[in-house]
Amino acid sequence: MARFDDSRPEMTAEEFRLLRDHVYSHCGILVHEDMKFVMERRLWPRLETLGVPDFSAYHRYLRYDANRHAELEAAVESLTTHETYFFREPSQLKAFREELLPVLEKRNVRTKRLRLWSAGCSSGEEAYTLAMVLKDEPRFEGWDVEVYGSDISRRVLTMARRAEYGPSALRATSADLLERFFVPAGNTKVRVRDDVRAMVSFGHHNLLDEAGSQLVMKMDAVFCRNVMIYFDQSARRKVLRILRDRLVPGGYLLLGHSENLLNLGADFELVHLRGDLVYRRPELPGLTGGEVR
Repeated sequence: MARFDDSRPEMTAEEFRLLRDHVYSHCGILVHEDMKFVMERRLWPRLETLGVPDFSAYHRYLRYDANRHAELEAAVESLTTHETYFFREPSQLKAFREELLPVLEKRNVRTKRLRLWSAGCSSGEEAYTLAMVLKDEPRFEGWDVEVYGSDISRRVLTMARRAEYGPSALRATSADLLERFFVPAGNTKVRVRDDVRAMVSFGHHNLLDEAGSQLVMKMDAVFCRNVMIYFDQSARRKVLRILRDRLVPGGYLLLGHSENLLNLGADFELVHLRGDLVYRRPELPGLTGGEVR
């Protein structure tokens, strides 16, 4: 493979190992050996911005400079992908709406309070999708309902709070939903309606940060879709422990369709819905799974 710029020194194997391990220790994202060239290409603009000559100097900056924490966030931002869209994985959303929401309504009928977490929310499409699903449910009228969206990237959180989206983010959104939940925002963009935005809050969050996770309120359901594909087994186990701790007993964990908890030893029970498989924090010790109830 040709190098993208022969005037720039190539990242050595040792530099790759040091940078990969540093990123991993910060947020659990594992850059595989075959991604060395991608890591080099994506981090070069950071070296140029800082004026450091090579990747060894960049590693030292990340370790010792007074601005190392902000730069580490910028490095992670450069290495991660945030592509998503509204109403993604519709079969899971249908199962959530038709099979889980009635259970959550029954469980919380006295408090009339519902909390959902979109963990790894990227630019906000999933969090707003959940708010729209709840907005369409008369059963929750008058309830205290909140969707919390979190991500490790401050840049995409800024986009989420702005709530303006173009055609790519709307490719699975029907004309009816577009009319009811969005308003024009100029050119080809639309903005999420204010009453939907009011249901959603966003926060910067590293899913491996146990102390920071204690600040997240207890949730009735957590959507963590297509996030753990970036982690190795050890980091996945840690994230799952943290997510379980933030769920109320009997709360649900919904993963992406390409993800599962096989071989992770996670303390969740598998729940078979008519239209999907989800996981649940047991209500009592010793429960092993079964039908939704």
